Amino acid sequence: MASFLFWHMRGERAELASHTAMVAPGRRALWSLCVCFTALHTNALRVTMRESTAEVVRGDFVILPCSFFTSSPLSRLNIIWTLAPLSSPESPIQVIVYDHGQIIEDPSLIGRVGFTGIPWSADIMVNDTRLSDAGIYRCMVNNPPETADPGIGELLLTVLVAPSLPTCQWDGDMDAGGSVTLSCSVVEGVPTPEIHWDKLNPEEISLPINMEGELSGSVQIVNVSSQTSGLYRCSASNLLGTENCYINLSIYSAVAGSSSGILQGVLLTLSMSLMLLTLLVLMTWLHRTGQDGRRRVSKEEEEEEEEGYNEIRYTPSLMKRSFV
Repeated sequence: MASFLFWHMRGERAELASHTAMVAPGRRALWSLCVCFTALHTNALRVTMRESTAEVVRGDFVILPCSFFTSSPLSRLNIIWTLAPLSSPESPIQVIVYDHGQIIEDPSLIGRVGFTGIPWSADIMVNDTRLSDAGIYRCMVNNPPETADPGIGELLLTVLVAPSLPTCQWDGDMDAGGSVTLSCSVVEGVPTPEIHWDKLNPEEISLPINMEGELSGSVQIVNVSSQTSGLYRCSASNLLGTENCYINLSIYSAVAGSSSGILQGVLLTLSMSLMLLTLLVLMTWLHRTGQDGRRRVSKEEEEEEEEGYNEIRYTPSLMKRSFV
């Protein structure tokens, strides 16, 4: 029995070895075919984007990298860069083209875009960047007579923008017990600015904010009182900086209103008293001035009468008549 099992296992091994010998040439042929295909694929045109994303501050320049490998001469090289703007990705535009030694720029980008290493590299530079330059850029390279599909690479460009100066407004009832809403909004900023509200005095306090879209936020203050009065600040911040705007709230309470009315009444009474006192002094002065004038006139009349009496008394004619 043991002898039978030994010879049976030996026969199976022989059959397996024979099968392996028959399959080996097929495997070698398949491996050779794969190597040849890989070599052909390696020699075909291919495009490599060294970066998949890029960032630039608005107004600066940026280089968009696009490398390619080809085994054919570059006499018929064709490179096309396109942009799908973030504002309208369904409407791509042609940024710049290199075709048979000629360079064609999009009219809106003339003077702001150009190749940096043509024909050995498809890299381009965009200067004086604008917010409209942000989007998905595609680099497409074709080099006949290579019949493979053109190589295409993609890159996302983000244009960074500092927050614009925010606009602060308030709305509501400024009387005690009322409700006031503070609102703040910015026009632009990339990345989207974060908006914060703070009360600065008598101590700095961060306030809860209700976002109304990406670029605006508000704070609602209910049941306001004199303690609500103070200076409030709205801050819009992103990685490029912070911009602020301010609102100074003054809440009018009932006590303050009555005190103000009393003060106004006191001031009015004082002013009227002063006017009456001035009028009295003026009348007294006029009265005294009139009496003094009448006294001077009466004295002058008496002196004139006395002088006239003396003249009549001592006239020569009377003296003569007295001695006759």
